[in-house]
Amino acid sequence: MFSSSDLLATNAPIESGNIDDLRTPEGDLHILFTIPSGDTLALPAIGVREVVAVTPDRITPVPNTSNLLLGILNLRGQVIWVADTGKFLGDDTPLNTDRSELSIIAIEDDELMVGLAVHQVRGMEWLNNDTIKRATHVSDQMAPFVRGEWVFDAEQQDIVKLLDPLAILRSARWGL
Repeated sequence: MFSSSDLLATNAPIESGNIDDLRTPEGDLHILFTIPSGDTLALPAIGVREVVAVTPDRITPVPNTSNLLLGILNLRGQVIWVADTGKFLGDDTPLNTDRSELSIIAIEDDELMVGLAVHQVRGMEWLNNDTIKRATHVSDQMAPFVRGEWVFDAEQQDIVKLLDPLAILRSARWGL
């Protein structure tokens, strides 16, 4: 995956020992992750507070809240809501919370922060925003949160959808 020229390696080796051989990354830095359905998604690194792996028992369930929420998490002294990102985006496959660690991506804007529990964090990549296309095959539930997508190999379904963190943070779904 990600062998396209649109995706640039940030740690290219210096063949000749010359500093001029280093490539300057193009585009913006993004965090790539998957949800239980297998979709690969990206969030701009700007706006991501941190990515943590926590044991499920650190997330405290809150009764009488939306089924999108797994509970609350004390993240370095700040209590934040943690959502099942797949469910939040309309995915029918629930996140498997019966495992030793859950990956949480904490996003924030001003003083508002939420945690997005994801299936797997795949890493950080420089993605060229000039090559983003209009997203296709996006559910009505996911559409308000998708800015577009990168198609690296359509036959292999090597597609990365770019999410809008502000749309997620400001969504009325948090009140459900």
